[in-house]
Amino acid sequence: MDSSEQNRLDAIGQRSIYSAGVMSIAIRHCAEVFGRHLAPGSILELGPAEGLMTDELVRFDRDLTVVEGVADFCSEIRTRHPGIKVVNSLFETYEPAETFGNIVLGHVLEHVENPVGLLKYVKNWLRPGGRILAAVPNSQSLHRQAGVLMGLLAREDDLNERDIANGHRRVYNPERLRADFESAGCRIESFGGYWMKPLTNTQLEANWEESMLKAFMCLGERYPELAGEIYIVAS
Repeated sequence: MDSSEQNRLDAIGQRSIYSAGVMSIAIRHCAEVFGRHLAPGSILELGPAEGLMTDELVRFDRDLTVVEGVADFCSEIRTRHPGIKVVNSLFETYEPAETFGNIVLGHVLEHVENPVGLLKYVKNWLRPGGRILAAVPNSQSLHRQAGVLMGLLAREDDLNERDIANGHRRVYNPERLRADFESAGCRIESFGGYWMKPLTNTQLEANWEESMLKAFMCLGERYPELAGEIYIVAS
């Protein structure tokens, strides 16, 4: 493993808030959306972090492998799910002995140094007819646009405090996400979004019930360009 990148991941892992609060609901909804698009066969999940997406993927009853750079996260996932394969590795140095029907990148591309290079690398791990399913935060989300109007962000794609704490290197908009997949030579089969997000996570956690959050997850699917999260399904 590259020592500098490993040290960076370990530091993020020690203070991770990725799955805290409303994000747990968002991750479950993302898994539900991905479930509609899964190709036949096995699943490889890259970057599960605390494993909330993993908890949902096991419900599809597929052969499941997860690759995670933080050793502590790997240990937690192995304890909860002893029946799946858990690999402690950087994505860029992982060399699978098999191909997969599906590769899940839930909130990964905003973290890595070279997302196009990663997509070029991992698409070779797909079986014929397989799919890559990726989700990222959307810089055009209503709450980011409001943040600019209020002077909290200079630009919609600026990194905020939560982005920095989570180790984000960029905030995608729909055009940039599509462009990265196309630059990697992937064929985009579906683009969408979820979570119409008018406020920050902290504000939502203080005032919204879970039923409200779930409703706004679904509303984001109707207006993907403005949704808090966007996704692509590609082959």
